[in-house]
Amino acid sequence: MERQDDNELWDILGRVPESTLSPFFARDVLRKIRQEATRFERARNWLSLRRLIAASAVAIVVVGLAIATHHPVSRTTSANDLDVVAKVDPQDYDVVADLDELIAWDENTVWEEKPTL
Repeated sequence: MERQDDNELWDILGRVPESTLSPFFARDVLRKIRQEATRFERARNWLSLRRLIAASAVAIVVVGLAIATHHPVSRTTSANDLDVVAKVDPQDYDVVADLDELIAWDENTVWEEKPTL
């Protein structure tokens, strides 16, 4: 661009004072470069104790909610269960009755016995 092309621009540029650098500019730039954290230091700062505690707390809450909201499916009597009862042989009724008496006796006597440790 020549002076004749845009006189106003050249006039403005002529009035702007020249910028001067500080004599300590190079020293300041090198100090800034040295002070920048290395990749390892940035990772170590990112994994601070405060952040690890917060992340652990969030993980515990998420696992607790997952366990609390997971309900085991309740079993209801289905037609298949009734079919099994209907297929019992009549000779087995005596055995089932004896087992029922044995279970009832065992439930009652468990609390009467003195535990021996």
